[in-house]
Amino acid sequence: MKLMRQRKMAVFSIFMLLLSLGLAVYSVMSYKGSSSAASGQRGSGRMQMSIHDSTGTASNPPGEFKRYGFSPASGGRFGENSSSSTFAWPIAIYAVIFFGLAAAGYFILKKKRFEVRITDRRLLLWSMLGTGLLLRIAAAPWIAGHPFDINLFKSWAASAASDLTGFYLNGSSDYPPFYVYILYIIGQLTNTVTLSSYSTLLIKLPSILADAATAYLLYKVGRRYLTYEAGLLIGLFYVFNPAVFINSTVWGQVDSFFTLIIAAAIYLLSEGKLVWSTVILTLSVLMKPQGIIYLPILFFALVAARKWRSWFASAASAVLTLLIVILPFSIGQDPLWLYDLYSGTVNEYPYASVNAFNFFAFLGANYKPDTDTLLIFSYHTWGLIFIVLSTLFSWWMYIRTRSIRFASACALLLIAMVFTFSSSMHERYLFPAAALSLLAYTYLKDRRLLWLAGGFSLTIFVNTYYIYYNSTNGGSSYGLTLFLTSSLNIVLCIYLAKILWDCGSAYQQRPLPRSDQQVTVQQIP
Repeated sequence: MKLMRQRKMAVFSIFMLLLSLGLAVYSVMSYKGSSSAASGQRGSGRMQMSIHDSTGTASNPPGEFKRYGFSPASGGRFGENSSSSTFAWPIAIYAVIFFGLAAAGYFILKKKRFEVRITDRRLLLWSMLGTGLLLRIAAAPWIAGHPFDINLFKSWAASAASDLTGFYLNGSSDYPPFYVYILYIIGQLTNTVTLSSYSTLLIKLPSILADAATAYLLYKVGRRYLTYEAGLLIGLFYVFNPAVFINSTVWGQVDSFFTLIIAAAIYLLSEGKLVWSTVILTLSVLMKPQGIIYLPILFFALVAARKWRSWFASAASAVLTLLIVILPFSIGQDPLWLYDLYSGTVNEYPYASVNAFNFFAFLGANYKPDTDTLLIFSYHTWGLIFIVLSTLFSWWMYIRTRSIRFASACALLLIAMVFTFSSSMHERYLFPAAALSLLAYTYLKDRRLLWLAGGFSLTIFVNTYYIYYNSTNGGSSYGLTLFLTSSLNIVLCIYLAKILWDCGSAYQQRPLPRSDQQVTVQQIP
């Protein structure tokens, strides 16, 4: 009994792990035996499709308005095709509890009252990751996910499994090629008798695994540059973050997988591994076009390196990675097929904001054509101006610090500013900020970045939750939730710029460190 009291954290973590394991096993077994999946499909798990018509008119563009239940013809209202409200209240309550506990965890870390026995450290880490992973697996089969996205991923998985090399020749998908390989594996697994019932779970599984992997990466960096306890709390914050959970486990999107790639690339860059960072960043662009947002960070590092060999090695690794990924799909294609694919994807949503609660949404321009004028320029032109200014400001911050360890902070600044002030942004494009803010904290050790991690997590969750559940239920698209969330994103972005300016000033006062030394800054209160 005395031993149990001394190791109560270890005992509690084991209990939670076993409980989550039991829930996961029971959930998966019960789901397999049910006659109807949560999405309304038969338990056989066949890929029954009901995708919205891809055709549209000028007033009702292809697919997108129907996808999110937004109808310009109804005066800009949500709720026409709402996702099921199942689990809406439990998820909202969980979010309130989480952010409350996170605030308490912040003060625990600040006062350094949290200590873990050395003998319990490995147990707590893997119990934490295992619990977060198993709870997601337990919940994922029963939450239908966004009907359009889930069905579309199922269709693409079936198409890829049927003919991988002919994926783009035989279909009309505009999705970049890297994730098609993941969909191919999912399609093959779904075709087996044993796993045919679990198509929804399999679609969500890569992102669920990525959640745990990203949490581990954040823990690893936190332990190296801070303390074990700090790394553990950072990993805990991420793996149980409702903004992360709702994206991968509830919605069924792949932003978690994309964020793992971005976080890994920025981590490698921060450690001076330019070639490997280039490979991973290339994969990010080959998965989602918004991976381009992070490429300037690599450019900053290469300019600072001042070595032609680094430029050549990075260019060669990028080209080689590109060729390996796209060659199987290039058979029988036009030489410019990849350019045409990306051009179509980038130009697919010509609106000031696409449900992103940002500056343009704050001005009431959600789903306004980006050709409309704001003052002297169109929204599209303003968006390009803000992208250029954001990139230049990030570069300035990087130059002021004289340290590659500032890469994560610059990546966070780029995505925050581009999301907040550029056009054609979706509600989920800010998602990597939840991980990047934590990564930036581990390198800069400025506790204000923890508040930003909480703030961005809150706005990401609210924006995603609002769009997924269409909480206005047919009300005006410009409401209190949009106004407050957009305002907070603007404030957070400006506050982030202030923090990085302060950190840059602190770096300027320090001697230039050797590349093999750990780079730290004094904590700014």
